[in-house]
Formats: sequence, structure tokens, C-alpha cells
Amino acid sequence: MEIILKETIEKLGTQGQVVRVAAGYARNYLFPRKLAIPATPANMKLIDQIKAVALKKEAADRTQAEGLAGLLAQLTVTVARKVGENDVLYGSVTAMDIAEDLKRQGYELDKRKIHLEEPLKTLGEYSVPIKLHHDVTAQVKVQVVAEASAS
Repeated sequence: MEIILKETIEKLGTQGQVVRVAAGYARNYLFPRKLAIPATPANMKLIDQIKAVALKKEAADRTQAEGLAGLLAQLTVTVARKVGENDVLYGSVTAMDIAEDLKRQGYELDKRKIHLEEPLKTLGEYSVPIKLHHDVTAQVKVQVVAEASAS
């Protein structure tokens, strides 16, 4: 049976693709979950329209992400932490800390978009990637500084 995928399904195909599957798989799994529709001439025209709308939305999202990436590249995030001997932090700086500082500066980003290989555990300046779109990654400067002691 030929079907049109409404969503990308791993090991089967991408959204809008026409694929051949077993009738039972289509009838019992894909159709009830609204993951696919039968490949009729009317549905083929409908999918072409949906693809056109999706391409426009994708282009708009990418343009917005590129603009945000340009703004984020100019930012410096400063995080103050208590330090011990040899400038080693008592805690560490995580993606959540960076997201909170970005929020204070007016940029609302999900902490899962901030890709730290591992938490920052020493003082210094780091370049941290933020994945804004599947094609757009911004680099933000993060400075980890010693917290001023209240003596």
C-alpha cells in the first residue's frame, strides 16, 4: 500500500514522502496516529500545498534564528562564582546558569539549546555554542569570574 507521510518517521521516510508499506501497518498504526494518509491524487495535491507552507515557515524560522545569532555573538555572559585554591570553582557553571544570565539580558532561550560539553569548572573566558535552528548555531562568550568576597 502506498501512503504519504505527514511526519518524518525514522527508518521509514521524511514528511511528504510517498512510501510503500504493509496494509496492516498503515491501517493499524500510521493512520490512527495521523502519521500518514493514503496516497490518492487528491491527497498528493494536499501534501504539495502543505510542503509549500512548511518551506515558507522553515525559511522564516531560519531568518529569525540568523538574526538572533548575530545579536548573541555580540553578547558576553558573566557568571560570578565562589572560588577555592588554584582558581577552581566550588560549584560549576551549567547551561541553566548561562540561560538565566541571558534571560536577565532580555534573551529567552531554552537551556537545552545551550551545548556545553561539560560544565565549566575554572575561571576564564569560554565560547559556548547555542543551537538556535538545525542550520544555525551562535557562539556566546561566557566569562567565569571570582565572586567578590564580602569582607
